[in-house]
Amino acid sequence: MTSRTTKTKRVGDGIAALIITLMLSACGGRGGAPTTRILFLATGYFHTCAVLDTGRVKCWGSNGNGQLGLGDTANRGDGPNEMGNALPAVDLGTDRTITQLGAGQAHTCVLFDNGQVKCWGWNQLGGLGLGDTLPRGDGPGEMGGALPAVDLGTGRTAIQIAVGGLHTCALLDTDQVKCWGDGFFGQIGLGNPGDRGDGPFEMGDFLPVVDLGTGRRATRIAAGSFHTCALLDTGQIKCWGLNTVGTLGLGDASNRGDGFGEMGDALPAVDLGTGHTATRIAAGSFHTCALLDTSQVKCWGQNNAGQLGLGDASHRGDAPGEMGDALPTVNLGIGRSATQLAAGEFHTCALLDTGQVKCWGQNNVGQLGLGDTNFRGDGPGEMGDALPFVNLGAGRVVIQIAAGFNHTCALLDNGTAKCWGFNSDGELGLGDTNVRGDQPSEMGDALSAVDIGTP
Repeated sequence: MTSRTTKTKRVGDGIAALIITLMLSACGGRGGAPTTRILFLATGYFHTCAVLDTGRVKCWGSNGNGQLGLGDTANRGDGPNEMGNALPAVDLGTDRTITQLGAGQAHTCVLFDNGQVKCWGWNQLGGLGLGDTLPRGDGPGEMGGALPAVDLGTGRTAIQIAVGGLHTCALLDTDQVKCWGDGFFGQIGLGNPGDRGDGPFEMGDFLPVVDLGTGRRATRIAAGSFHTCALLDTGQIKCWGLNTVGTLGLGDASNRGDGFGEMGDALPAVDLGTGHTATRIAAGSFHTCALLDTSQVKCWGQNNAGQLGLGDASHRGDAPGEMGDALPTVNLGIGRSATQLAAGEFHTCALLDTGQVKCWGQNNVGQLGLGDTNFRGDGPGEMGDALPFVNLGAGRVVIQIAAGFNHTCALLDNGTAKCWGFNSDGELGLGDTNVRGDQPSEMGDALSAVDIGTP
């Protein structure tokens, strides 16, 4: 078993290195003035959250269920004077360091450096893992010390979290996985369509681990709207949950995890092609992508908008003969490779080896950041060198990408974040509800960074 220290480095997406890099330059902004910097981002359906170098979390966008964790249900970022220092930090009731952040349809979770997990927001199906269906964060007195940590079992801690649409998963210190919340399609992997975490005696030692197969351990997890995937110690990927369009990559349209005998050794690994293994996974609403050991990308599942990046609109993985060597890699351009992936509802983005970003798929609200509303990847001649980079400003390099339902965000090398796409609830954090990225001259230096305030 890998030690926790080593595992944290492996599953933390370079967070430790990122924190060091950004904090070393924290006083090196223009004019030498100290600034608050963002360390990492998470995007939900219609809200966005950031962990700051001050150790605080700030969230903006949709808040109808308390997913911003501010003790009310008022959106933030959709009107003037709601961002910057006017935007309160989330009260988490501890000074512990936050090592990961996740956001779903209407709930948000954080992972602390001691392995504890806290979640807030919508909870009707138990996605917060607190043994009831009461939302948290939508009224006063529900956050801070009043917000319990998720009970993961006796002696158990988490080293990674994955927040899906209405469910949540944790990769434990034992390399096992536990999931709770909405289980209707089998996305929590327990062999029945029941929910977990919405009643007493369903969490902690009562919550079984997901059966990944004999001797198998997980190294990363990802959660989509209605499915979940685990990257195994072998470099293979196993996925479970909703599969009507091949989201699980198994060559059929049958759900997995919602019936007896479908998990464990009975659950096939995704065929990535001869000799290929994966190093990262990204789960969208109905599609999944893998970063291969070659730094190439393969995607499968729903492809109505070209989100698989294959130059057509045909689903992959829902019929025999579509996976493995038959599934092409995404053409990112001559000599280009990927280092990170992010998947939204119907779009996908890759952070490239150059620190630039390319996005493809649905683009009706500018979520690809290309200054128009033309889809990319659903027709021939749209990928590779023909697919433009997202313009995020002169001289800027991207550190992290995150994809929401129909919006996208990038963490830049100067510790700022820029978001574009849909903005109905202020999820772009720009003090209005105007879409960005769907018109010329809205990206690059014209796109404002999110104002998260000063120290």
